[in-house]
Formats: sequence, C-alpha cells, structure tokens
Amino acid sequence: MQKRWLGFILVAVLTVAVVLTNRYYLPTLMQTEASLDTAKVVVAKAPSVLYGMVVDNYTVIEDKIKRNERLGDILTAYNVPASIIHQISQLSRNVFDVRKIAPNKKYTLLCNQTDSLKTAKVLVYEPNSIDYIVFRFEDTLWVDVCKRDVVILEKSIAGEIRSNLSETIEELGISHELTNKFVDIFGWQVDFQRLQKGDKFKLIYEEAQVEGVSVGIKQINGIYFEHFGHPYYAVPFDQGEGIDYFDDEGKSTRKALLKYPIEFTRISSRYTMSRFHPVQKRWKAHLGTDFAAPVGTPIRTVGDGVVEEAQYKSNNGNYVKVRHNGTYTTQYLHMSRIADGIRAGMHIRQGQTIGYVGSTGLATGPHLCYRFWRNGVQVDALRVELPPSEPVKKDHEAEFNALKEKLVRKLEAIPFPEQKQDPIASL
Repeated sequence: MQKRWLGFILVAVLTVAVVLTNRYYLPTLMQTEASLDTAKVVVAKAPSVLYGMVVDNYTVIEDKIKRNERLGDILTAYNVPASIIHQISQLSRNVFDVRKIAPNKKYTLLCNQTDSLKTAKVLVYEPNSIDYIVFRFEDTLWVDVCKRDVVILEKSIAGEIRSNLSETIEELGISHELTNKFVDIFGWQVDFQRLQKGDKFKLIYEEAQVEGVSVGIKQINGIYFEHFGHPYYAVPFDQGEGIDYFDDEGKSTRKALLKYPIEFTRISSRYTMSRFHPVQKRWKAHLGTDFAAPVGTPIRTVGDGVVEEAQYKSNNGNYVKVRHNGTYTTQYLHMSRIADGIRAGMHIRQGQTIGYVGSTGLATGPHLCYRFWRNGVQVDALRVELPPSEPVKKDHEAEFNALKEKLVRKLEAIPFPEQKQDPIASL
C-alpha cells in the first residue's frame, strides 16, 4: 500500500515539474536563444590619434597663423589666462622661441568637448612638414619639440626636352627643389636657358617622405644628361669634406660660384652693350642679367663673401653687393626687400638668402637684375670662365672609379620615355 502511494506521489511531482518548465523556463530559454540570434557584434572603435595623443575627448580646431598674429593672441582667444601664456612662453625658451611662429604655418588646438567656452588645453604648432611643437596647459605646463618619422626613398626619372626645361618639368611633375639641384650641378657645363629639342636626362635621387607625402629632396645620387648629343655625367662622391659632384673623368662639376642667383627661372634680358631701356626709353648698355620671377622669390648669393653694400638707391632700388674675393664681386638689384640681418660688413655663405625679388628702383616689373665684376670690370655673369673646384684626388681614384662604373650601369638601366604623342614620361 505504501509503495502504491509513493508511486502516485512521484508521478504527481514529475507532472508539476513539467508544467512549471513549460510555463516559466521554456519561454525564458526561447527568448535567450532569440536574443542571441538578433544580437549585433559591436566592434570597438579605434581611438582617434593626432600627434601621438588620443583626441576622442577633445574638440579639435585647425587653423593657420595669420599675419602679425602671435602665440598669445591665439591662446587668449581660446581662454588661456595671461599668467599661463607668460609661463609657457618662459618655459619654451630652451626648446622653441615662440616669437618665431610664422604666417601661414599650421596650428591645432585641443579643447575639452564638455567646455562650451572652448578653452585650449593643448596647442600644436607646425613650423615645417617634419617638426611640430606641443604646448600643454593641463595639470602641468609642458613644451616639447617632436618629429614625424621620415622615410627616405630612392627614385628615378627620365625625360626628353621637346620644348623647354620649364614645360618638361611641369609635365613630368618634377619638384622645383629637384630641378634647382639638377641645374646647380650642371650650371657651368650646360646653358639651361638654351636647351635643344631632343636633349635627354636621367636622374636618380633620394626623396624624403612623411606619411606618404614628399617633404623634400635629400640629394641627387646620379645624373646622365645628353645635350647637343654630348653625354654629361654627375657622380656624387665624398673625399672627406662632404658630397661633391664629378664627371666621368673625375673632374668637379662645381665652380667657385653658383651660376644662378635665383631658383631656375626665365631670363628676361641678357648682358648686352645695346638695349632699349623700358623706363628711360633710350638705347643704352645693360651690364647685367635680368631674371623674371614673382615678387617675394628668394635671392641667394652665388658664393661665400662679405657684404659691401645693402641699401636703397633710386635706380637700383633695394640691393645688395657682395665681394667674394680679390677677383669677383656680385650685385643683386630691385629687391622688394633685403633679407633680415643682411648688412654691410657681414660674412655670408654660398646659397644664403640675401633678399627677395621685387620691382623697386628703375624697374617696370618684378625681376632680379644680377651684375658681375671680375677684377673691377663688369662682365657677362653667364659667360665668365671660373676656375673649377678640386678634382678627385689621386688616393681616391680607385674608389671613385668603382662607384662611377656601378652608377653608370644603374643609369643605363633606366629607359627613356617611348616616342609617342605625349612628349615626355616619367618612371
């Protein structure tokens, strides 16, 4: 009898369990499975990083320095107290002079997103494509000069002159910096203002890149230039005093002075004993070479020397005159302004900027009038014969020849553009 009652009780318990399961637990399990089916996989968003800082919690403001704008003007506009501005200016003295911020340079401000006033917490100033200066105004004041990673890539390019060098450069997309380095190396061997249709060139060069964008040409590693059917080579070689360029016979391609006082540009008037003066309206000698260029184009001294004059005169406008040695003197006329710090008596280095193209004095438009004296007599700057620099030394000849042969093979492997409608092509 007891066993029978135990059996009835067990059946009853199981029945209740099944009912409860169907009523309460089964729907819950089904809902859980359904939620798993409809759930979306959420991938965590990568943090936004600028200048090595996570900026997700900041409002990012980008702008450029305006003319006559100072660091204090920017920070004041973004609610940084004057006392903090003074402290950060003092703190930065050993790493960056805040007075050197320049117009049109980029800066970035980071402000707290929750701050409706947009109070700057960080300012980043970029003086160039590589360097940037970080100013922090948070819990502690901090100034740091940082650099972006620079990648150096070796590149090559080949072209053929079908009209003139300027058009070839534009169509090839060659940078002005590379063009100027190319012209400077062969400045005394080739008249780039009188190139012949069919002249050819090959360049091997190193380009500096930051984040995939070109920021400059480090150096030229080799040149082949065919002018009027004559081959010219430029081989970079260091004899212990830095890289210089030599032809295939080991003679230096460089002279004591640069040939051009300005970036490669159009010659608007040459040295002549008879020219109709556009302002004075009469025929007279023009004992200089005029280079047409936009206002503000930098003018460089063609060699080391001492500044004899740096002033304004009615006919010359703003001008600088440089004595290079006992034989050679050069003069640069009609500047829009003389470069800061250039004054009589100071020593200057070859390639140093001494002024900027303008049209001051007796000039109808912006250009540089370049004048050249040899032993006190004015001569044609583009035709004067200068002594060459030192050739490859005897004890370096074997090393130079091995380098030259390797470079010549490398240049020969670069094909010229195919002859088709498009007159030029790049590698």
